[in-house]
Amino acid sequence: MFAKLFELRNKKLKDNKKKGFTLVELIVVLVILAILAALLIPTLTGYINKAKEKSIVAETRQAVMAAQTLVDEAYGKLDLTAADNAIVISTDAVEGKTVVKISDIATLAEVKEANITSATVTAGKVMELVYTNDGKTCTYKAGTDGGKGKYEVNDVK
Repeated sequence: MFAKLFELRNKKLKDNKKKGFTLVELIVVLVILAILAALLIPTLTGYINKAKEKSIVAETRQAVMAAQTLVDEAYGKLDLTAADNAIVISTDAVEGKTVVKISDIATLAEVKEANITSATVTAGKVMELVYTNDGKTCTYKAGTDGGKGKYEVNDVK
């Protein structure tokens, strides 16, 4: 009698064993994954854009610090009778002015020379510097009355 019960039980267990997932189960899992991907992709794209903006601001900050270092050095070499605007940042020589070369700024900041678009100096202080990289432009504008400068990032048009 026990042998028959064991035999029936073993037969039922063999019949109830599944060999894999059904098509419906697989479709449900794929739909759930698609919904999760649809929710995560915009979030990840936002993080990528923020990282690019932070990167270009950091590179611009390096260029501003390098420019200010070179301008300070040039300003220290001027004689006391020189005009306040005797220093310019340029790629070429300017008559009657002390020139800080953009290539020197790029070398000191360890950035590409072509990325530094323009820069202005007033009274020995870097007032503005424009830096372009990876389709974005970052503009540094010096603060007034000793305040902090501002960095503004825009897409290149």
